[in-house]
Amino acid sequence: METISKFPCSNQPVRSISFPTRVHPVAKRVEALLNHLKPNHSQPVISSTSCLEAETIQSDLVVLAEVYNCMEELFHSPQTQQALLRYHDGKLVEEALCGSVTLLDTCESARDLLLVLKEHMQTLHSATRRRKGDSSIESSISAYDGFKKKAKKTIAKQLGLLKRMQNKGCSFSFLDQDQQLAFLARVIREASTITISILRSVLLFLSMPTTFGTKGSSLISKLKPTVLFSSQKEQKNTNGVADLNSVLCSLLRREKNSDSNDELQRALGVLETLNVNIDGLEGGLDCIFRCLVKNRVSFLNMLAH
Repeated sequence: METISKFPCSNQPVRSISFPTRVHPVAKRVEALLNHLKPNHSQPVISSTSCLEAETIQSDLVVLAEVYNCMEELFHSPQTQQALLRYHDGKLVEEALCGSVTLLDTCESARDLLLVLKEHMQTLHSATRRRKGDSSIESSISAYDGFKKKAKKTIAKQLGLLKRMQNKGCSFSFLDQDQQLAFLARVIREASTITISILRSVLLFLSMPTTFGTKGSSLISKLKPTVLFSSQKEQKNTNGVADLNSVLCSLLRREKNSDSNDELQRALGVLETLNVNIDGLEGGLDCIFRCLVKNRVSFLNMLAH
């Protein structure tokens, strides 16, 4: 197991979770991991402009996966299960189960979008690298644009589900409960809040403006972004996806005026970098999805007993 020092928690303006000595020894590890993630993912209203760098999201997904692995160790403890089940006859567990449905659905939708996006990136890269000509490039971009229009609806739906889940929050008060139960409740609540935030970051990473408009219009003249969110700030994206619009525009200009290879090389570079980022995010989401499934199974087993 990696040392806790990899996830520094010092000098952070965030209150740490305090854990009781009676809780499973892995509690200290959970505390360190959650406090590492909290600075960027525990605000009441998740910042739409933070954590959109692919490498940052990938790193957070790795830490989040370890959070869930540690939670699994906690949940396998009979002492932990008894503490959770004795509160309101397992209502806390039932509420966590309801939330897991939304998290799993969003995670799966994001994975599917990444998979299709990856296919389009590979098609664009192949057409660009082989220099098949203007018609091939335009056809690839047109197909990519169609995907983005469909993705916009899926992303908006999933963001809405996450927002409703976050606004609902936890309906229980633990002020009068024992220290162990209060700690477990905080872990479940904060893990859920952070998962919502990270999944939202993935969806925002995938948010892409529509490339061009009506059929028959000049592709270059129609390379204008379409508003996806209500705030211009929410369109801020520094992950590579946002670079595609200008890159594709330059690529089309290059096809019209093929005396320069600058646009071609830039397009290839952006597509290659984005493909690597997609691979990393896809792997991270696969891991989180498995963790969420295990987490749900653990809660179901608690109620079954």
